Amino acid sequence: MRLTLRKTALLLMALVMTVASAQPKPTTGYAPVNGLKMYYEVHGSGKPVVLLHGAFMTITNNWDGWIGELSKTRKVIAIEMQGHGRTADNPRREMTAENLADDVAALLTYLKIPRADLIGYSMGGEVAMECAIRHPDKVRKAVIISSTFRSDGMVAGASESISKLTADDFKGSTLDTEYKKLSPTPNDFPKLVRRLVATASKPYDFGADKLKATKAPMFFIHGDADGVRLAHVAEMFRLKGGETHGDMGPRTASRLAILPDTTHVTLMQRMPIIVPMVNDFLDAYP
Repeated sequence: MRLTLRKTALLLMALVMTVASAQPKPTTGYAPVNGLKMYYEVHGSGKPVVLLHGAFMTITNNWDGWIGELSKTRKVIAIEMQGHGRTADNPRREMTAENLADDVAALLTYLKIPRADLIGYSMGGEVAMECAIRHPDKVRKAVIISSTFRSDGMVAGASESISKLTADDFKGSTLDTEYKKLSPTPNDFPKLVRRLVATASKPYDFGADKLKATKAPMFFIHGDADGVRLAHVAEMFRLKGGETHGDMGPRTASRLAILPDTTHVTLMQRMPIIVPMVNDFLDAYP
């Protein structure tokens, strides 16, 4: 009986190892863009989609599980933006959404990808919107997850709380540990926090007219408790042609989803719900 159990266990281990080895390893590299060496990974094949992480985050702690699902049918390009993960910071260059959007466009040029879909979370969603504004020829569709296009988009008190963040608030979290593990400057996490907090504390406005003029359809995904004002969410959707009666006339190619009982952080844990909706949006024809 023991021999049978042992054989079964060995067979299962061999099967797991075979399946794991069958998973293709991603193509990785560093793209020279705008004075940076931007780290990127390419998973799967198909139509290209670029993943844009949130502030303080990396590929691993933002997109756990997402890459595996999305890369089943798409070429997934996951990047680490300026000062994040394996991409070193340039202290002489501001980490604005505009600059980071220009980096995304330059990366696509470097990879010889004329046009791609974008999925951005938090800061990454802001970068995706700016990329659609500044580089409309590069963006086919954009998924915006818990982001704002103007600094008054946050609920009361949120901006003030962000302005008080320090590296100590992240001590022991995956944001702290992944930075130390991956960054070429592992002791500089406090500098990154100070840089991003300073940027986030400045008023910003991408321009309602500019967002409205973007040609790329957008899918706005928010939680009902994610810190973004619902009026601001509705404004973004209206600017992209939303708030119409779809049964009585044409409706916009853009979309909106509000997930119940969901915060800014737990949104990313709703991957089993969100990814099918994202795939449906990206696959949809006008």
